[in-house]
Amino acid sequence: MKRPRLVLINPVNPARVGLTVNRSSRFPPIGLGIVAAVTPSSWKVKLLDENWESFSYQDADLVGITAFTASANRAYEIASIYRQRRVPVVIGGIHASIRPEEALQYVDAVVIGEAEAVWLHVISDVEAGHLQKIYKGGWTDLSGAPNPRRDLFHPRYMFASVQTSRGCPMDCEFCSVTAFNGKRYRRRPPGEVLAELETIPEKRIFFVDDNIIGYGKESRDQALAIFKGMVERKLNKWWFCQASLNFGDDEEVLFWARRAGCRMVFLGLEAEDEGALEEVHKQLNIKRGVDYYSQAFRRINKAGIAVLGAFIFGMDGDTADKLQQRADFMIRSQIDVMQTTFLTPLAGTRVFDRYYKENRLLYTNFPIDWNHYDMTEVIHRPGSMEPEQLSQKMIEIHRQIYAWPVLLRKAVSTLKNTRSFTSMMFALMSNMNYRRVAPRK
Repeated sequence: MKRPRLVLINPVNPARVGLTVNRSSRFPPIGLGIVAAVTPSSWKVKLLDENWESFSYQDADLVGITAFTASANRAYEIASIYRQRRVPVVIGGIHASIRPEEALQYVDAVVIGEAEAVWLHVISDVEAGHLQKIYKGGWTDLSGAPNPRRDLFHPRYMFASVQTSRGCPMDCEFCSVTAFNGKRYRRRPPGEVLAELETIPEKRIFFVDDNIIGYGKESRDQALAIFKGMVERKLNKWWFCQASLNFGDDEEVLFWARRAGCRMVFLGLEAEDEGALEEVHKQLNIKRGVDYYSQAFRRINKAGIAVLGAFIFGMDGDTADKLQQRADFMIRSQIDVMQTTFLTPLAGTRVFDRYYKENRLLYTNFPIDWNHYDMTEVIHRPGSMEPEQLSQKMIEIHRQIYAWPVLLRKAVSTLKNTRSFTSMMFALMSNMNYRRVAPRK
């Protein structure tokens, strides 16, 4: 008997590729890998990944698609091709979970939330011929969570992606993580994470957690157990991660993170003045105070780890002068890598709801206008600037912060402060990636 075929698709917006231009900034679609892992062995699974090649039709008995907001239209376009041939299409991921009614115009079923809790139900319904329109995946305990099917990922990915936790209690106004993964911070048992890491051949790892050390002593101890376990098992990886500002609080955590192979940490700093932080409800940064930034940077660098500082531009209180002040801070501070994004009201966030009600969104012809929601252009009317003024000011700022003298000076500083050539290369390559995609004219 012929095995049924499941085709999983990772769509990319072809008009707005952003950091996917850079090979080192592409990361495997870990969610699709997990869906593949929980699919019964009676099914044959194939992954089509537009990070590497444009979609071409493949025969299927079921199609599963994931999508971020900016790639939602591409997902709907591909889904339509299969539906025309009467192949059932299921979509999941953060955008469809927030806008299921929209997605159902283009697909047969939507999985809301974390898919692995309900995927077997989806498969059994497909096999029985009565696929439902909505499946709701709960926020499950992560103990025993499946490892993704890494054999399906494209071999040219430079980094393997690993997840040790889900959820975030911070609930920042501009962030949709809480809506998708919940406010409760959930961790995988350290032993299971270490066992997964032992199966990964890649030298470079990206821990995709929104905050790898979490919040509170229990989470901190579990992260520490992973770092110590990586050293004890001699895994010999180089990795980077995402964290909140509290990553710089604990010298023991920093010591073991560095020994375990941490070379860079992404910190969502957002702004260098408290008024802007209050506007977006960045509570942890407000609590620490912006004067704490330099202390945290020094501690992290002293441990041998580079700092990637992410900043948002286009908040209501932002003026041309304040934006210049933010850029000047990025250049002169001990930040090793500089990331800029426009404040982007993503679906499911409080800032989207507020701007939509206030008629301040520039693009509202949904779903086609989701193409603009990729954080690289102005899509709303700020409170203190005209959209075009903000856009032009950011072109000027990008010329400043990504100028070669600035990047080379940053690289020398990173090497001096971290005493790590590898950390310096992580930082320099990241800055070069941002330079490559930032509009400067």
